[in-house]
This record gives sequence, structure tokens and C-alpha cells, in this order.
Amino acid sequence: MITIIDYKTGNLGSIRNILKRIGEDSVITSDKGEIAEATKLILPGVGAFDTGMRNLLELDLVDILNKKVVEEKTPVLGICLGMQLLSSGSEEGSLNGLGWINASTVRFEFEDSQEYKIPHMGWNFITQHKTSRLLDNMYSDPRFYFVHSYFFKANNPEDILTSTTYEIEFTSAVERGNILGVQFHPEKSHKFGMKLLKNFVDLY
Repeated sequence: MITIIDYKTGNLGSIRNILKRIGEDSVITSDKGEIAEATKLILPGVGAFDTGMRNLLELDLVDILNKKVVEEKTPVLGICLGMQLLSSGSEEGSLNGLGWINASTVRFEFEDSQEYKIPHMGWNFITQHKTSRLLDNMYSDPRFYFVHSYFFKANNPEDILTSTTYEIEFTSAVERGNILGVQFHPEKSHKFGMKLLKNFVDLY
């Protein structure tokens, strides 16, 4: 079962709907028993880093997520804030992240603040840096929908799956073993997002 983690950060229904469009069943839950039975995990999210981590802690989900992802190697896909929570922490707040990938989350700072606004919002291209089944048979000129003011700064180049340029080049997707994250919103990215989610479903 594809399990969408409900930690009160939104965008859950749209992810479930896009999965349904590609013929995949999913469940939205914060129940630890259901999470324990998951074959795939999606950690979505919009909003502030500390709010996301605080919600995970208050719902007592961190231990079961660590067990599933770190010990059992269940594939997990972090989306937007969900990707940022894979890091060790964020300039946006003071709480520690999940720390599954050696990275930090930092705020955009632009020299040309007239042309490059914060948040980075809208469609943008990705550049692939390594092979990945997540991007198998992707449509040409892949582009995805972004909405974010902070970005994921991976400390190990080998973890970087894709980058995107918005004045600066930043990491827009990561992959380390069973742990994957995308800064963009595949559920808002039409055929490109549907293809990526289908690839995630078919990983194993």
C-alpha cells in the first residue's frame, strides 16, 4: 500500500487524486499501525519547517518513520517541505530534521531581487545528474511546478539527483538508496509529475 503521511501540512488530497489518475490506490493516515504496513511512503507538506517537525513529533511518528525508512529500507518520497524535512535542519527554524540525508535547508538570497522573487513560484526545468529509476523514460525537457522560499543544500554531491536554476543552481531532487525527495510538486506538474509518481510506485 502507498501510504501518504498525514501530519497536518496540506496537499494530501491532491497527491491521492493524482495517484488515482495513474491507477494507484493509496491511503492518507497518521496511524502508526497503517504506516507500519506501508510498502511505499510519501511525505508531503507545505509550510514552515518547524511546524512540520513539531507535528511529526506531536503525532509520535518519528520513531515509526525511522524504523520503516532507516531500518526496513521502505522507499520514501519527500515532496516540497517533506523533502526539506529529510535534512538535518533549516535556517527557517530551530528544530532538528529527520536527518536521513546529510544536508541542510537554507533560504534563497538573490543579487537581483527585482527579477528573482521569493518564493520561487511557477514552472521550471530540472537537470538530471545521475541515473535513477525515478526519472526513467521521462518526457523530454522535464519541467515541474515549484513553490518555495527555502531550498535543500546537499552536502554530498552523490546524493543530488537533479538541480534547477533560479538565479543560482540548487538541488531540486535527491536520492540516497530508498530515500528520495523532490522540491517541486509532482501533483501539480501534469504529465511530468504523473510519470515521476508512476516511476516511484514501480521502484520495487
